[in-house]
Amino acid sequence: MNIIKRTLQGEIESRLRPNKAILLYGTRRVGKTMLCKAVASSFKGTMQMLNGEDFDVQTMLSTRTIANYRQLFSGLDLLIIDEAQNIPDIGHVIKLIIDEIEGISILATGSSSFELNNRAGFPLVGRSSQLTLAPLSQKEIQQYETPFETRSNLESRLIYGSYPEVINLERHDERAEYLHELVNAYLLKDILSIDGLRNSAKMLRLLQLVAFQVGSEVSYEELGQQLGLSRDTVEKYMTLLSQVFIIYRLGAFSRNLRKEVSKAGKWYFLDNGVRNAVIGDFKLLKSRNDSGVLWENYMISEMLKKSYHSVGHVSHYFWRTYDQQEIDLITENDSMMDAYEFKWGKKTPKVPKAFSSAYPHASFVVVSPENYLDFIK
Repeated sequence: MNIIKRTLQGEIESRLRPNKAILLYGTRRVGKTMLCKAVASSFKGTMQMLNGEDFDVQTMLSTRTIANYRQLFSGLDLLIIDEAQNIPDIGHVIKLIIDEIEGISILATGSSSFELNNRAGFPLVGRSSQLTLAPLSQKEIQQYETPFETRSNLESRLIYGSYPEVINLERHDERAEYLHELVNAYLLKDILSIDGLRNSAKMLRLLQLVAFQVGSEVSYEELGQQLGLSRDTVEKYMTLLSQVFIIYRLGAFSRNLRKEVSKAGKWYFLDNGVRNAVIGDFKLLKSRNDSGVLWENYMISEMLKKSYHSVGHVSHYFWRTYDQQEIDLITENDSMMDAYEFKWGKKTPKVPKAFSSAYPHASFVVVSPENYLDFIK
């Protein structure tokens, strides 16, 4: 099995500070534990790694006293707590440890930003930084592939995605089986454990409806009508799905020009393999009619991974006018605006006139299989 060094390893190591905590989010099976072990193996000081799902660990940390934590952790430079959301009052536990154990740093992981941040976030204001680990980016995988292998594996990435274990499986049927298990046994389990949710069938059906609308604007009202749920409930479920890193909302870009759509939203999956597992479709591209959708979702997911791994704020949007001129992705920071159109086929569209007139200084790039590696970099 190839062990791929994660980009976030260097970022985590550079952020480790005495009496500070790092909260690392990411879905199950995305590689948080392996990343923690990699950080631990390269760490030069004294360290200890705990599993928050271990009942003994939960019991050991439940006595929330300075004396207990000094007895357990005095002399440590680094404490790693994997799956930390399983520990009651984890935020107050971490706060007390980093406030009272001189020189200790803490790295805590959780499979849901909602769960871990809800349990740890408020007590750690000013004491922590937060990072997100996504499935493997092509830039990470590319370090271990030849250019020929990268090109040859593109179709597999569009169909089966980039979870670490998927990358290391050789047979298509094994990849499909793994992804079905991931969705049904882990991701949906994480969602339903949040906020007392119980209806797995409705949640899976919602994900399926979203999967068929990737790249299109999503109406909460229409989804609610199909599911027999209220608009507010659909919006709540969509928010929860984004907080466990299954889907991502891309909002509409607008400077309040009369023709620009400003309130719409598109939803994408953070991993193509999860999207295809949800709808039960792992056919090869030549047998599909959604290749363009898979390409767009893959490029948006790669953009997200690049955002998670970089320092500095970049905003992401799509752009559309009411007369149906549109652009798949707009990125904007303090100094520049870039526009991207994702095309799987051979067509090379021109920049929409309404966009070039309104934003003459913005760049416009068509991203295809021929040049996508430049976009990823």
